[in-house]
Amino acid sequence: MPGFLVHVGAQVLCAHAGQATPTVPNPRVTVSGQPTVLITAPYMVAGCTFPPPPAANGPCVTAQWLVGSTRVTSNGQPLVVQSSQAICAPTGTPLMILLTQTRVSAM
Repeated sequence: MPGFLVHVGAQVLCAHAGQATPTVPNPRVTVSGQPTVLITAPYMVAGCTFPPPPAANGPCVTAQWLVGSTRVTSNGQPLVVQSSQAICAPTGTPLMILLTQTRVSAM
């Protein structure tokens, strides 16, 4: 999946407007002076507005990337690109990459 590489400073939100941040940056590859993110790095979600049980199954707490770059890797792992897909736990909703750097893209 082609797209711009996602870096630590990218704006990533859960479907309920919670701010998602990577737990393990990838310092071996930097873009715009910031480390990139591998799809193996879980994201932590803060500020999710989805209600907890019994009203719903929220809030989003963590997220894991499912799909990343297919041709470009770092440390043998795919990188997160703007078209990557992730799923939040425990809600099962996606993460949305709203803003990232626009100089480096990968497939």
